[in-house]
Amino acid sequence: MSKIFTPTNQIRLTNVAIVRLKKGGKRFEIACYKNKVLSWRSNSEKDIDEVLQTHTVFTNVSKGQAAKKDELQKAFNKTDETEICKEILSKGELQVSEKERQSCLDTQLNSIVNSVAALCVNPETRRPYPASIIEKSLKDAHFSVKMNRNTKQNTLEAIKILKDHMPIERSRMKLRVSFAGKEGGGKLKESVVKLANTVEHEEWDEATLHLTLLIDPGQYRVIDELVRNETKGKGLLELLELKEVVESEELF
Repeated sequence: MSKIFTPTNQIRLTNVAIVRLKKGGKRFEIACYKNKVLSWRSNSEKDIDEVLQTHTVFTNVSKGQAAKKDELQKAFNKTDETEICKEILSKGELQVSEKERQSCLDTQLNSIVNSVAALCVNPETRRPYPASIIEKSLKDAHFSVKMNRNTKQNTLEAIKILKDHMPIERSRMKLRVSFAGKEGGGKLKESVVKLANTVEHEEWDEATLHLTLLIDPGQYRVIDELVRNETKGKGLLELLELKEVVESEELF
């Protein structure tokens, strides 16, 4: 029978965050460090060893009952417990007390509200909404935070719901990207265009390609890094303006 120990291996843990997933008619659980599950789901924590107390998959964490290999194979079609732990982390439900759940919900909601306020504008004024207005509108729309989703996924859902209750659109950034054809050519152009929402203008000035793009603000750093790396610092990015356009389906 498996036991869960603290990192010092001296006492058995009781203060553990459990993530539970029902699959194939059975219940599976993993033991995690508190406050790390949401960090993993938001990609702020990428080291699985900082999240899992043990790589064991359980049928009951509190009793220390480990799942059998044949149970894992039947439910997950594999027996690699680390990979199964990652699936449970992604899809499972975090088991917390009502007080802890409310605290997590409040924290998540605050992050979602701030994300929406940073990403969206009022199309009538072309200015961002105050976070307080976003929060009130979400509550009026009966928006509920889904604990098995990360902040980005919840934010997307929040924006979708808000569009039915208030005038709101995604903010767009207008950007000009310039680089010599020999420093990236078609391959770099193709990569940059894929990251844009719209290509407004394209022109060649002798051997230099100029692209005017509308992008999500969150893509700026991605494009900047891509162009700098591919052109060895010779490419140029110019922020022309922040522009508000009607939101399309591709978000973030």
